[in-house]
Amino acid sequence: MQKELIRLENIVKNYGETQILKGINLYINDSEFLTILGPSGCGKTTTLRVIGGFEQPTQGRVWFDGKEMTHVPPHKRQVNTVFQKYALFTHMNVFENVAFGLRLKKTPNDEVERRVNAMLDMVNLSGYGKRDATSLSGGEQQRVAIARALVNRPKVLLLDEPLGALDLKLRKEMQLELKTMQKQLGITFIYVTHDQEEALTMSDTVVVMNKGSIQQIGTPIDIYNEPKNAFVANFIGQSNIIPGVMNRDLEVTFDGHTFPCVDSGFGTETPVDVVVRPEDVQLVEEGRGQLSGIVESLIFKGVHYEMVVDTGSFHFLVQSTAAVQPGVRTDLLIAPDAIHIMKKGGAE
Repeated sequence: MQKELIRLENIVKNYGETQILKGINLYINDSEFLTILGPSGCGKTTTLRVIGGFEQPTQGRVWFDGKEMTHVPPHKRQVNTVFQKYALFTHMNVFENVAFGLRLKKTPNDEVERRVNAMLDMVNLSGYGKRDATSLSGGEQQRVAIARALVNRPKVLLLDEPLGALDLKLRKEMQLELKTMQKQLGITFIYVTHDQEEALTMSDTVVVMNKGSIQQIGTPIDIYNEPKNAFVANFIGQSNIIPGVMNRDLEVTFDGHTFPCVDSGFGTETPVDVVVRPEDVQLVEEGRGQLSGIVESLIFKGVHYEMVVDTGSFHFLVQSTAAVQPGVRTDLLIAPDAIHIMKKGGAE
């Protein structure tokens, strides 16, 4: 059973008349990779700063390992932070950048040597110790910043969009490296990003935020396959969201057709929103599907084609490895487990 390490209890944060956080309740387990995901201005970085002690909440309490830490300053919390701007010390070489925190603690030289070299090895910078920090590439500087934060053996590493300045290929490499590091070290990573793919790739748990509130908490698979509301469905990947009526358990009507589904508990004749992911719509020969429409557009996306199909009352976004040309009539086949039901107009 996982042990709870951090708890945010009804955290409210105001800046003047503006409320940034609106009663955040969240617990984070020991050795968990948790990602706070959301658009710019949603409150994710403020939440991270409250955890780190850089911001004091207007209301609410912060607990760390069972002890209240709400007003404890950052240097007295067992956390370290890696920001998007690495803030390396330009007058120091790589070794001394990583050793900085250990030097402040008056750590013996032999232990500094051992721990810094071990950490440089972990971030694939073995042999870089004597290099000038300013001579490194963006990805190498980012590794130094991570090594500097981890060498002090914090219980929690806070990462505020640390890959934002890197190019796409390097970002993807670093995503995998960060996940591997977290597993090797067994410490808690709390990661902030607006990149949905990054969150789904790296995390044990994803917290989706919007407008200062938590919209949904779950595993990447749960967040993607079972979105709680339209905001989550649209923010995590692309979605077809169609108005429908839940006739009864396991049966829903939308776009003029009644479909079997796997959801229940919505009552009878209840208005709902129906979510169907683009990759879950199959285009089949006329007469083989439940709906019929005309392909309006076709775009090649590399690994798949993306098409828009007009059924007369709804424009379905479809992703498929097989292309159907614009102007061609086709049927749409949607399996029961591809249909996800949401309450109408869920909280956002």
